[in-house]
Amino acid sequence: MSADALATPLPRAVVDLAALRHNVTRLVQIAAPAEVMLAVKANAYGHGLLPIARAGLEAGATSLAVLEIPAGLVLRDAGIRVPLLAWLHGQQTDFLAAIEADIELGISARWQLDAIERAAANRPAVVHLKVDTGLSRNGASPEDWPALVDAALALQDAGIVRIRAAWSHLADASIADDEAALTEFHEAVTVARERGAEFEILHLAASSAGIRMPQARFDLVRFGIAAYGISPFDDASGADLGLIPVMRLEAPVTEVHLDGSTRARIGIGFADGMPTLGMAKASVLVNGARRPIVDVGIDSTIIDHGNDRVRVGDTAVIFGSGHDGEPTAEKWADWAETIGDEMVTGVMPRVERIYVG
Repeated sequence: MSADALATPLPRAVVDLAALRHNVTRLVQIAAPAEVMLAVKANAYGHGLLPIARAGLEAGATSLAVLEIPAGLVLRDAGIRVPLLAWLHGQQTDFLAAIEADIELGISARWQLDAIERAAANRPAVVHLKVDTGLSRNGASPEDWPALVDAALALQDAGIVRIRAAWSHLADASIADDEAALTEFHEAVTVARERGAEFEILHLAASSAGIRMPQARFDLVRFGIAAYGISPFDDASGADLGLIPVMRLEAPVTEVHLDGSTRARIGIGFADGMPTLGMAKASVLVNGARRPIVDVGIDSTIIDHGNDRVRVGDTAVIFGSGHDGEPTAEKWADWAETIGDEMVTGVMPRVERIYVG
């Protein structure tokens, strides 16, 4: 099969920090007077931990959320000193390193408090006590909640912890489910206060409730995917919410066939995070026109460019803001019957991130 040239595939993810700052500013306005905690878990949803954290703080976020303590330590080592919450812990979690780095800890179970006590730090661990209000991801069950509060209070009296917050996650399954979860959260806070707990802050809402459920905002909102320009809703796009997608995924045309075929190869495949689900419906943008996808391989993808002239070195945009006619990550999620979060976090680390804005 002949081709007019070959080129080295260099897919890249262009991350627009100006768009991120725009989104965070918008969310700060929505959440006010509650503060904004920017979620930078999973390498900032695939966008890059440190650049996103810095840009988000510049735009008005006052704290950061990660999942694991090691990510928090990276932020601290980079000189970021704002309040920082980590809440996904395992049996080998280094609580001592977290406490010494002033990383606040989400606590869901008694064994975590026991591990903090064993860490024997020379300063109290700052803890956010989590109750499960229906998501069942983590958090103490309503039955276990009183005992968790009592154990934390005992360690606080001993100078081992400082209780800063009560918090939870909403399942965002339906309005009725979230309203029921909000009621459960209020009840859990009441139970804790009756046992002597005093909370500096309460937090419950993430992107969905932070935008549409003012009564769930409390003292801060943990904004995740919305900050990256992707809607948490099925009935509204990020653009509808005044948000701008932060990532544009693109790859060069690496091969164009001249034997009567209208097919070309672009330098990105499923090993790079090129989606395969929904491929039959999908298209990419090349030279201002949508080109349907024919096949996705491990490191390249075949498109059909029809009768239009496509050259090696032309850029194929897999997803982006949509302003130039390219698909958005949300559109890919529709094609794949999934969520936009999966599209951006699925872009593999070997794809170079280029920061603009």
